[in-house]
Amino acid sequence: MYDAEAGVNTRGRFLIDPDGVIQGFEVLSPPVGRNVNETIRQIQAFQLVRESKGTQATPSGWKPGKKTLKPGPELVGNVWKAWSVKDAFDE
Repeated sequence: MYDAEAGVNTRGRFLIDPDGVIQGFEVLSPPVGRNVNETIRQIQAFQLVRESKGTQATPSGWKPGKKTLKPGPELVGNVWKAWSVKDAFDE
């Protein structure tokens, strides 16, 4: 990506679904690189959500095979009751 005002290239990535909709993007300044493992994890998360037709959501740090969340009004403000960061790292 090129920032014409600053006259510099930036590092960016876009996650686009099969319907052509941008589901995620990241733009970083030139001295910082992207993490391909995180990109793959996010693609897997978007694939799971799409395959479940939105009946599953992936919390922060989610990895394939780990706990997912059931989205809905009752989850709003209550994620901490259904999920903790240790859930992402438990083997």
